[in-house]
Amino acid sequence: MAEPALELRDVSASYGHAQALFDISLHVNPAEMVGLLGRNGAGKSSTFNAVMNLELRRTGHIRALGASLDGVAPDAIARSGVAWVPENRRVFPTLTVRENIDLARMGAKSRGGGVPIDELVEAFPLLKHLLNRRGNHLSGGEQQVVAVARALAGRPQVLLLDEPTEGLAPVVVDQLTESIRRLPETLGVAVLLAEQNLEFVLGMTSRVYVLETGRVVHAGSTAEFARDDALQRRYLSVAASGVS
Repeated sequence: MAEPALELRDVSASYGHAQALFDISLHVNPAEMVGLLGRNGAGKSSTFNAVMNLELRRTGHIRALGASLDGVAPDAIARSGVAWVPENRRVFPTLTVRENIDLARMGAKSRGGGVPIDELVEAFPLLKHLLNRRGNHLSGGEQQVVAVARALAGRPQVLLLDEPTEGLAPVVVDQLTESIRRLPETLGVAVLLAEQNLEFVLGMTSRVYVLETGRVVHAGSTAEFARDDALQRRYLSVAASGVS
């Protein structure tokens, strides 16, 4: 069996004296999309911060793409092939969309070069008419598309997606859904997707982990979780049939 593209083993993490994660263990296989579910404050973003070695102190072990990330600086983690799309997107406001993407492509020379703009436009058709617009002239949905495309421009093998549908209109979510669902196939990237939109997660992942107060309280197939309304209500306070 191939080594996981991303693996966390017994990872605990804290912000100062406030502990956010407690012995988290999870993995994502190559070219697999896995969901990370939980209520607000459950530890989803803290899990991503732990992977990227940002803002917190961590213990345990994290591996990506066959190498240990323990003690590795965030910029080195990014250069190694792990990309992160944060919840607040962080698109450069004074640069055009093309310039935002070109910056990301510049860091990919060691991995065979970045993904060409044309290939990104094919994956995200919404990009086509945005390339010459500045970041501060984009709607929230457009910024999200640019943020995901920019992360992929560096040709990562692991992608961390943090709440990609938050605050987006349903029509934009529908357009993003198909593009993101196809990423493991089209770009060969392993995706860990943190999201509160349950229908979005159920429609594109093979497995899910559920966090509660910084602990993994459920791990299993997406199909199993989709059938279990009681489990959804227990840990998410909503059944899938009630999610818009």
